[in-house]
Amino acid sequence: MEAGSRHVPVLPAEVLASLAPKPGQIVVDATVGGGGHARLIAQHLGTTGRLIGLDQDPAMLNLAQAGLAQMPVTLMQSNFDQLRDVLDHQGISAVDGVLADLGVCSDQLDDAERGFSFQQNGPLDMRLNPTEGEPAASLLQRLSERDLADLFWKYGEERFSRRIARRIVETRRSAPLETTEELAELIRRSMPRPRGRQIDPATRVFQALRIAVNDELGALDRLLAVLPSCLKSGGRAVIISFHSLEDRRVKQAFRDRKVWQVLTKKPIQASEDELRSNPRSRSAKLRAAIRL
Repeated sequence: MEAGSRHVPVLPAEVLASLAPKPGQIVVDATVGGGGHARLIAQHLGTTGRLIGLDQDPAMLNLAQAGLAQMPVTLMQSNFDQLRDVLDHQGISAVDGVLADLGVCSDQLDDAERGFSFQQNGPLDMRLNPTEGEPAASLLQRLSERDLADLFWKYGEERFSRRIARRIVETRRSAPLETTEELAELIRRSMPRPRGRQIDPATRVFQALRIAVNDELGALDRLLAVLPSCLKSGGRAVIISFHSLEDRRVKQAFRDRKVWQVLTKKPIQASEDELRSNPRSRSAKLRAAIRL
């Protein structure tokens, strides 16, 4: 676990094996979070190498800084879809490796004030960059019933999307939904009683809202589009996704045989040992490819 952070980086050994960082290389951690993966990678780059760490959340960059002190690391506030612009600004034509861990950092999830989690009460914000964009509460207040239902289905694959959207519109006529607790309870009341052990009924809607608030799939599409131009010939791309909407996009991008040599015919997932020590790794899927 990185210093100053509660977050445990997923698939750490698998990331290093797939990225294969070497002394003197330049590697980008496009989602630095608390700095866990970045620290592991930087230890292999030596004094002549360099790691560039990106994150759109200034709080995560501040958190990562403590654990990366005295290491060959440059931290920058930027969304990963701006990778080409970042490298141009640094005077770098191409790098040896790029890692993108698309999951939300545990430090963000566990901070009630950020509004990512239905497991504790907080404002419905969900912005990865808290200084930009529209908070989730505003989105819930502005969108029509149909648009809300479409959002929950498209980004959360929630089969009760129309029922939940209708209940949200009915509720907001009296008062806006402003907290994670209010929304989670509304969702749970909108669904049939679950049988047996299942995920919390609020899971898919919260995922869909977070994706919409941060345009996560659009940002991923833009990253995948510029990634080939950012890697040297023989450079490696490693992407960790946490749901099928992301994984499909990565799989499809790496299928271009004119650009990529795929290293992972099937996505790499956490071992039983890792699942026991870090339950949040259960949804992680790693895909890797070499730039031809």
